[in-house]
Amino acid sequence: MTFNLTTSISPLISRNILIVDDHPFIIEGYKNAITRYNPKEYDFAISQAYDCRSAYDLLEGEATPTFEIAFLDISMPAYEEKDLFSGEDLAKLIMKKMPHCKIILLTMYTELLKIKTIIRTINPNGLIIKNDLTFDELLFAFDRVMKNDKYYSQSVVKMLNQSTHNSIEIDEFDKQILFHISKQTPVVEMPQYIPISLNAIEKRKVNLKELLKIKSGSDDELIKEAKSKGLF
Repeated sequence: MTFNLTTSISPLISRNILIVDDHPFIIEGYKNAITRYNPKEYDFAISQAYDCRSAYDLLEGEATPTFEIAFLDISMPAYEEKDLFSGEDLAKLIMKKMPHCKIILLTMYTELLKIKTIIRTINPNGLIIKNDLTFDELLFAFDRVMKNDKYYSQSVVKMLNQSTHNSIEIDEFDKQILFHISKQTPVVEMPQYIPISLNAIEKRKVNLKELLKIKSGSDDELIKEAKSKGLF
């Protein structure tokens, strides 16, 4: 009597992962965590980029696979020619090209309004404040996202639970004024683009500086502070 003994080995599930961060040692940390995630079940193919330009070139490459998860640092060198100024802009590009890709954003920002803006505009699958980041935290976040859950790190959750009176809210006219200031549009020309009077625009500009506590009164400082808080 003969016995035919066959060992059944399940094939590994392949997953394409993108990591974009301008610090190579951080990328290596992400890769180490990812490759330790359930190695008997998953085979991860990891692509990496270091700024908006290299990420764009990678995403536009003919041989580039469809990514299933993307880790994106929010602050990184821009690619102005393609209007890519941050990880948020890269996230929007990925969402357009690969709508099923899960986005995990990592940031040093701790402003409530900025966090709320990221969630409103990107609605990422994961959002992690870098000060919260440990090896175990990254593994836990990756596990949650792999299982189709959302993951916000502890500091994000804490900020979102804060009372809303600490946040700054501005309307669409204020956002348009900030946009045109950033483009160096003369104030006297703004009524051509914004449907309110020149007097109203000037008053709103003064109010914005008071709201954001701009001590120098300069437009550059106003735009810098407004961008840091995710106001436009």
